Amino acid sequence: MAGEEGVPVDLYIYDLTNGLASVLSPAILGRQIEGVWHTSVVVFEREYFYGGAGVTSCAPGSTQLGAPHQVMRLGTTFVPFPVFNEYIQGLATTTYTAGAYRLLEHNCNHFSDEVSQFACGARVPEHIVAQPQRDLPAPLRTALGSALAALVPDGDQVYANGVRHSRRDSPDYLTLNNQIEEARVVSQELEARRNTLAEKLARKERRKEKKRKKQREQNGGDLLEEEDENMAEAVEAVEALEAGIARAGPSSRDLEAEADERRLEEQRRRERDPPIVFRDIDGAQEFEAFTKALEGVELSADEKQSLDELQQYLVQGEGSWVLGDEFLTFIGRVLRDGGVSSEARVCALRCLAAAALRDDVSLLLHQDRRQHALLAFAHTVDKLPPTEQLALAVFMCNLFENTSSSEWLLYISEWESDGHTLSNIRVTTKVCVHCVLSEAPALRDAGTALLYNVATKEKCVVAATRARGCAARSAA
Repeated sequence: MAGEEGVPVDLYIYDLTNGLASVLSPAILGRQIEGVWHTSVVVFEREYFYGGAGVTSCAPGSTQLGAPHQVMRLGTTFVPFPVFNEYIQGLATTTYTAGAYRLLEHNCNHFSDEVSQFACGARVPEHIVAQPQRDLPAPLRTALGSALAALVPDGDQVYANGVRHSRRDSPDYLTLNNQIEEARVVSQELEARRNTLAEKLARKERRKEKKRKKQREQNGGDLLEEEDENMAEAVEAVEALEAGIARAGPSSRDLEAEADERRLEEQRRRERDPPIVFRDIDGAQEFEAFTKALEGVELSADEKQSLDELQQYLVQGEGSWVLGDEFLTFIGRVLRDGGVSSEARVCALRCLAAAALRDDVSLLLHQDRRQHALLAFAHTVDKLPPTEQLALAVFMCNLFENTSSSEWLLYISEWESDGHTLSNIRVTTKVCVHCVLSEAPALRDAGTALLYNVATKEKCVVAATRARGCAARSAA
């Protein structure tokens, strides 16, 4: 993922003629040109470029062209690797397919220019992008096209016709999975250790209680001495328990302190880089529009109850506790039922966008762990009408208003939907990239806002992780 300092973005510039253009151009063109340029973007320790095989990637500098003629630092990206990877997929399956490649009109330099803008806001130098029009007269373009095409490098094809052919894990993917597995094992050991110590302490207390009861029955004397002895044993047992827990792992107090630290770090981040949310949404008005859009739709008794619960939540201001167990089943039906109008789906999403601005919406989101109704629908973003796409993007942006709901969007645990293995972060990434690539200005703006929210959230997580690591090393 893109760390707090970001990830460098470089432009590799190659001369396809390996110096011949400089020698032969005076005789062919009547003037000298330095080279015929091919470019690629190097980011996340991978080189990405576009050619006749489509979007391609390889280890930096490993194409048949050899070392680049020039390496230009374009800037630094804070875009998370999953978002960048999804963006590359979007380009490879839309505007930069193998069939769309044109050596002089739609080529590697146009691809590099677009990717660099997305990654860090930089541009490929104009003299490179415009070279065919500037340096090659029209009569020579056709003649030289086939010769130059043979010089364009190949590599491991990333995507073709929407199917992924090679996959490279995120730079932090294996490390992250190892850390998760280690944390899970430590947590299990800690829990087992605590349970064992608690059971031993409980058995010891029961034995002492039986002993005290028996002694009280036999005689009423010497109780004070016995109590002192028992008190000393109890103190020793408690000390042993605390020592055992300390050896097994962090105590509950340590975990609470860590959680407080995370909340403070999140608060500082939000003050420094506040999320982009859409506040011009009135819950009461959106609910009224939703009920009108549902006119003519036959609702069951449970669905009518769910609609009434939504009215209590959005209009009357009740807490999310009023939303029953069947509420998300009702929302799922509205979002997926072909008999429900697109207008009703837009209204439902805007109601959810209004709910996302409330600090108790996370209780609703965690009810979706069984059906995944919300994000299973979001995964179909590329098949939705533009109005539904925009409403969905606004809803997901507004979830960054609160820490817990934003973290829900970035969960990495996997689940199944319609034969696909998904996770919350994968769906969030897909929606983000799809909207950023949209030609509709409003949808592109919403996608950019979502990308910003995801990137700043990732940056905060990395900073907090590093801070905890430094603290742990200092304590050791």
